[in-house]
Amino acid sequence: MSQRQIIQVFEQYQKSRMQFVQTVADLASRPQNIEVLQNAGVISLLRPLMLDVVPSIQQTAALALGRLADSNDSLAEAVVKENILPQLVQSLASQNRFYKKAAAFVLRAVAKHSPELAQAVVDSGGVEALVLCLEEFDPGVKEAAAWALGCVARHNASLSQSVVDAGAAPLLVLCLLEPEMALKRIAASTLSDISKHTPELAQTVVDTGAIPHLAQMILSRDAKLKRQVFSALSQISKHSVSLAEMVIEAEIFPAAVACLRDPDEYVRKNVATLMREVVKHTPELSQVIVNYGGLAAVIDYLGDSHGNLQLPGIMMLGYVAAHNESLAMAVILSKGVPQLAICLCEESEQNTKAATVWSIGQIGRHSPEHARAVAAANLLPKLLELYMGASSSEELQAKSKKALKSILQICTHLPALEPLLYEAPSNILKHVVCQFSKVLPQDSKARRLFVTSGGLKKVQEIEAEPGSALQEYISAINSCFPEEIVRYYSPGYSEVLLERLENYQPA
Repeated sequence: MSQRQIIQVFEQYQKSRMQFVQTVADLASRPQNIEVLQNAGVISLLRPLMLDVVPSIQQTAALALGRLADSNDSLAEAVVKENILPQLVQSLASQNRFYKKAAAFVLRAVAKHSPELAQAVVDSGGVEALVLCLEEFDPGVKEAAAWALGCVARHNASLSQSVVDAGAAPLLVLCLLEPEMALKRIAASTLSDISKHTPELAQTVVDTGAIPHLAQMILSRDAKLKRQVFSALSQISKHSVSLAEMVIEAEIFPAAVACLRDPDEYVRKNVATLMREVVKHTPELSQVIVNYGGLAAVIDYLGDSHGNLQLPGIMMLGYVAAHNESLAMAVILSKGVPQLAICLCEESEQNTKAATVWSIGQIGRHSPEHARAVAAANLLPKLLELYMGASSSEELQAKSKKALKSILQICTHLPALEPLLYEAPSNILKHVVCQFSKVLPQDSKARRLFVTSGGLKKVQEIEAEPGSALQEYISAINSCFPEEIVRYYSPGYSEVLLERLENYQPA
């Protein structure tokens, strides 16, 4: 056999290897092929090709592995079991930028599925290798590495700490300064994933100088970047007063409030989330947001959004109102109660309803004036309906009950309370009757209306345990009226009158 023929054998072998990895990579990009590839033992066939002498075969094999691992967790586990990660990490330092991007994709695809698989990436030395890639010149390599680090960090505080300990945070902040938009987005997203777990991790990100750089980007025209920027600022703000103050001090308001009108719905949601995380800490931080026009902007936002997108805005109003009477009144004066009433009636998601009920409770619980604002929006029957509704979740029922009781205990707006006399169960009814027993002795006009509307008659029909609080309240109400009127509206009195009529002998 001639030299040429021998060389042709090797060329044919190389060509076949290349064709194989390219075909597998193409097949792996379509979900319907994954199971067939898995059953064919594709991972173990690709493994030796990761060490191929031809760089393009190595890169394509890594791309194929990444696509397979990305598709489901069992294939990602197979990549780990085949011991591919250590050799991948080992070759990261010496290979070209194309291979590095493909290798980072494999690490990302494995890490994203679960904390256990992310830990396998950490154990293989993958995090340190990825951090080195953040120092590469090529922005595509940096982007791939940052994305993979985010997939490790997002699972829990321990994994996030591994990313920080490897020195990722300052390099990610430097990535924010790069001109490439995709790299900025991924860097902001990964900083958000690191910050979300604990105050200490968030502080580490802050200490690298991240906040001023993130703050500069809130006016970017790129919606995807703004989503990530507001997400990162939210995750930093949520942990403590001092971290929230640092975000405020970066002078992101009132520009952030204006972003509640952004065309992108997820930018708007993340801004509302940021405001929620700031206001929840103290009355002073709430007042800062109120002073920037945050309440009116959030209420407008609720009018233009739906479902899960409403959740942070609804909770933001509740957190503001929870602090004190004046902030709760600010929510009322900004027309927050009618908007929450609309959310409650139109929304079908249980968790959104539960959050809305909670916020209504925070607004109405401060004083009779606050309770009246809630009652005037006809929300008390709605709260009762949700508390008693068979289709309501346990959380929704519990929150509805709590909100209803806290508002009823201070509500003096009797016309709104009266419908509850007919519908409320005994544990709620006693609070309703209690309020009538407090108000009626002081208000002659209310007493007259109570008789003509049928309220007094209804109270006489209530069956109360002798000596119970409910019985005491009923007695207090009855003492407000002449004895003959109370007797007239008592059950069975008409029969007594008829009996007297039958026994009456005219003179």
